[in-house]
Amino acid sequence: MSPTSYRTAPPRGGMVYAMVTDGFLRDIPKIQLHCHLEGTLRAATFLDLAARHGVALTYRPKGEEVLPASDLTATDPDDLYRFASFQEFLMTFAAVSRSLAQPADYGRLAAEYVEDALAQNVAHAEVFISPSVWQFFHPQIDVRACVGEMRDAFDAARDRLEVKLIADVTRNFGAESAMRTAQIAAQLQDLGVIGIGLGGDEARFPAELFADVYDFARAHGLHRVAHAGEAAGAQSVRAAVEILGAERIGHGIRALEDPDVVALLAERGIALEICPTSNLLTGVTTREQPHPLVQLDAAGCIVTIDADDPALFRTSITDEYAYVDQLAGREALLRFVRNAIDASFADTQRKAALHSRLEPYRENVGT
Repeated sequence: MSPTSYRTAPPRGGMVYAMVTDGFLRDIPKIQLHCHLEGTLRAATFLDLAARHGVALTYRPKGEEVLPASDLTATDPDDLYRFASFQEFLMTFAAVSRSLAQPADYGRLAAEYVEDALAQNVAHAEVFISPSVWQFFHPQIDVRACVGEMRDAFDAARDRLEVKLIADVTRNFGAESAMRTAQIAAQLQDLGVIGIGLGGDEARFPAELFADVYDFARAHGLHRVAHAGEAAGAQSVRAAVEILGAERIGHGIRALEDPDVVALLAERGIALEICPTSNLLTGVTTREQPHPLVQLDAAGCIVTIDADDPALFRTSITDEYAYVDQLAGREALLRFVRNAIDASFADTQRKAALHSRLEPYRENVGT
């Protein structure tokens, strides 16, 4: 994620709802295609890990720390994920990543993600992990051991939830780092890593810099997705599709700035992973206008719905579904869930099973 502006976070519970009480919205099977696993870390767990590893709850690139570990006992977990600026969000995300210092921490992160996902009836998830960020803070960390701990937690629940992983390369670290991450991803396919993504500063590090990385990923059987059309405009989306060969686009809502790019997405069937609360908080959209997902859907684009960094943004995929239900209606919401199943990288049998789970909800609204 690489927005240029930021809005103060809403109360816990996302854009609109403090608690979703509609049984349909609670129970409908959910598909996650755009969720950063580190961004799901519970605030209380972050506090515990920071105390255990002796790190501050904020991060400053030049070493200026605030709220040092000695002050952790006075901190209310509910106050941790509040931001006055986008920069504060980035520094909190960095601090969260730094607190994940050992393979066991990643196992705990994954186990808690599974618990929270199952409570919301998430049926299938393809979530982002950021090995390059792990190694930035902990150069000696054993990435394979971390992913192995995650896989153990995911597999313990595989009869109810299938979780696959996408290794995000960070634009800001440059092309060489990105290639190393892609090479790591290729070596972790046996642990459920199925692809690479592209996050970070979209405006200053364009897609063209990472063409060789995406060629490598394609040659090694990895799927390719990319954040685009968030901090940069429609041309960034076009580049992600035409240069990188991205199979899905994270966010992508600024494609609307160029009708030809919207048409490109629709014609090629490139799904958009849209995260409404994230778009609001990062200033890409405002409350004063309908979310661009409505226009994109009307233009024939494949829209899917997710929550991006749900813990840090104080939302959930259920909250996002509730918002979209209010914004676009239940038939549209069901269409977006069907889109997510079809846009996932699950095999044909798995997709059929997911559609079967969704069928009673379609019948309920007559679609």
